Amino acid sequence: MLQFFINRPIFAWVIAIIIMLSGILAIFTLPVTQYPAIAMPEVSIDAFYPGASAKTIEDTVTQVIEQKMNGIDHLVYISSTSDSAGYVTITLTFDAEANPDIAQVQTQNKLQLATPLLPQVVQKQGIKVSKSTKNFLMVLGFISEDGSMNRYDLTNYVVANIQDPISRVQGVGDVTTFGSQYAMRIWLNPDSLYNFKMTPDDVEQCVQAYNVQISAGQLGGTPSVKGQRLNATINIQNLLQTPEQFGEIPLRVNSDGSTVRLKDVATIEFGSENYDMIASYNGKPAAGMAVKLTTGANAISTAVAIKERLHELSKFFPKGMKMAYPYDTTPFVKISIEEVIKTLVEAIVLVFLVMFLFLQNFRATLIPTIAVPVVLLGTFAVLKAFNFSINTLTMFAMVLAIGLLVDDAIVVVENVERVMSDEGLSPKEATRKSMGQIAGALVGIAMVLSAVFVPMAFFGGSTGVIYRQFSITIISCMFFSVLVALIITPALCATILKSVEKGHNVTESGFFLFRPFFRWFNRVFNNSREQYQSIVERILKRGMRYIVIYVLIIAAVIFLFMRLPTAYLPDEDQGILFVQVMLPVGSTQEQALKVMAKVRDHFLIEQKEAVESVFAVAGFSFAGRGQNTGLAFVKLKDWNLRKRPDLRVKAVAGKAMGAFSHIRNAMVFAFPPPPVLELGNANGFDFKLQDRAGLGHEKLLAARNQLLGMAAKNPNLAMVRPNGMDDTPEFKVDIDWERVGALGLSINDVHSALSS
Repeated sequence: MLQFFINRPIFAWVIAIIIMLSGILAIFTLPVTQYPAIAMPEVSIDAFYPGASAKTIEDTVTQVIEQKMNGIDHLVYISSTSDSAGYVTITLTFDAEANPDIAQVQTQNKLQLATPLLPQVVQKQGIKVSKSTKNFLMVLGFISEDGSMNRYDLTNYVVANIQDPISRVQGVGDVTTFGSQYAMRIWLNPDSLYNFKMTPDDVEQCVQAYNVQISAGQLGGTPSVKGQRLNATINIQNLLQTPEQFGEIPLRVNSDGSTVRLKDVATIEFGSENYDMIASYNGKPAAGMAVKLTTGANAISTAVAIKERLHELSKFFPKGMKMAYPYDTTPFVKISIEEVIKTLVEAIVLVFLVMFLFLQNFRATLIPTIAVPVVLLGTFAVLKAFNFSINTLTMFAMVLAIGLLVDDAIVVVENVERVMSDEGLSPKEATRKSMGQIAGALVGIAMVLSAVFVPMAFFGGSTGVIYRQFSITIISCMFFSVLVALIITPALCATILKSVEKGHNVTESGFFLFRPFFRWFNRVFNNSREQYQSIVERILKRGMRYIVIYVLIIAAVIFLFMRLPTAYLPDEDQGILFVQVMLPVGSTQEQALKVMAKVRDHFLIEQKEAVESVFAVAGFSFAGRGQNTGLAFVKLKDWNLRKRPDLRVKAVAGKAMGAFSHIRNAMVFAFPPPPVLELGNANGFDFKLQDRAGLGHEKLLAARNQLLGMAAKNPNLAMVRPNGMDDTPEFKVDIDWERVGALGLSINDVHSALSS
């Protein structure tokens, strides 16, 4: 079989070209990420119950949905959060074997069973089901440079004109807007309602009755009568658009002919649908939108597509409206991949130089060098077949494999040279004889090396994902290395190498300019080899002494290994900082904004040498939503401008924590993102405390506080904090239903008045 390719070198070249083309096509279609998809697939359900407490949401929405989420394939566990702002998020986590698309469809089907059981207001708001990663891919900021638009104008424009186009970009899993669009706000006057003997329910019914779109058909529609001369659509009424139109809605016509209108009992104005979140960019009013990546999407290509779409949309922005990227994870991913690629190129160059130094023949060096692109591109094709990605781990595996993948080709070339020198055969005849001698050895070497890495491909869990991609990449390199050595390298040796006379060294026919250097190198290398041999002879004469030294070295290595800190993946400066703000429960938005201003001023003034921008959002955080929370995205300057150690992300975070410790009325934490963003928003770990004994909420809260206190005393832990919202203050209203009936009111009247 091997003789076939030696006699037909063009066929061997065709195989090499096919392998390389497959790899090139794979490169353009493989997703590019920093690390493999380690996190398990997740599907989230988001709902909104305006005005409801966290307990009400849990009882009427969260538990109802969770109880229907049974029988879904590959479902591992369900987690949920319900907050006093009216929001509920239910996250379904699946094992690594689950197909995210199938999981989303099954979740949607189960949700249909729970939807009729939910409150009507929740159904009207809509329930969103999405499959996306936990972390934000990027945050988009929008500001008005000339001040012509306030934050509510900006947010309304973003929701109406930007949110949907960005949601439809390939790879986008979910979009969160920090704010809401405009709505018609009707502020009822209780005294006026009392004077006119009306209830909020009366007003609501009238508004719903008058603010409708009526379809009245056509004039002269088919089938028409003979002689019909006109066909037109009948338009009776459109939806009301202005506060004045809403104000003219008649609520009641009195017996004396007077009319009570909406403007008589309410103040009507355009305003934001809600004021729960307030965003700012470097202190200026802003609107923001956070984008999450869909499971398995290409981070870099998705970010590029988003920026291209925004560039198209920016042509239609209102005058003075500008766009910024206060948080973007892709630059660090690009730099990480670029650095590994640079290392890969450097490794290829070094391998070429080392081969040329020792083979001392350009033609002989060229043959193993040709094997490098064939093997690497073939490995990319295997990555595509296994549905892997281009990431730092697979690229690092290729860097390590560079030295291994040329070994087989070098063995073939050196043996062919030896046969030509010893027996004086032509390159083709020498290649035929050489391959008969070493073909079995080449396969054996590949099997031995593969036996080292194959077991790593069977590791389980998230760690197994890392080892699996790493091991399969190296195994693929080994496979293609042997394939090239058996098929392509012999054909190259038979056609590229020159014949030499029997007994002559192949290096003597090398390029004459390098001969003096090679003679000097060989002389120095031979001297070094002789010195090494003499050292080995002395060691063998005193074997026990050096065995003791060897054992001591092994013991020192084990001791140092046990003392080294362990980590899942190393922390790196990604050029980003998160700042989470949490005030005591019951704090107002105004108090939160004051704390957020202190955070902003610290970074923009005291650490301006390292910080480029601060995008702050009051009312939103990773722990939950509420008036007492806030989150800031701190973007640091380019790494080339932060080469000093005190400008690195850990140093910046440390200075910030020292400054924030003086803020007495809030807990403020500055922390960099974790190495693997898919696994969460902060480094370290978090866990859930469950009340399996059914002791009640108060006991659970007390146990949590006790656990936090104990954890804070542990010297190995830092920034211990609750990963959630504390109970908010509540006013309990006891209704005297007998008195309600005596006053001629219904239960719906009371409910309507309270909900208004």
